[in-house]
Amino acid sequence: MLLLWEKDGLSQNQLVEKLNKDKTNIARMAASLEAKGFVKREHCPNDRRLMKLYLTACGQKLGDEIIPIAEQFNNHVTKGLSQDEIHELERLLLKIRENVQ
Repeated sequence: MLLLWEKDGLSQNQLVEKLNKDKTNIARMAASLEAKGFVKREHCPNDRRLMKLYLTACGQKLGDEIIPIAEQFNNHVTKGLSQDEIHELERLLLKIRENVQ
């Protein structure tokens, strides 16, 4: 949902690329979020094969509550690190994530 809070109306294919997940996982995740009332899925008017996801009011409200908490947590755990160190940490965590997949 973080990606939708940053840019609403992403297609499921865009989420596949950005999250490095397969289409089936993204479709299941989207269906689950829709069932919980956080997003709505709509066919793209220009290409009916594409499904776009939009935050509902409930999904937006959740982001309004969670994002400040996440930012506060990130600031706390990276306190005392330089920007270069934070970038290096992010790079290493991405590398670990790739190894796990």
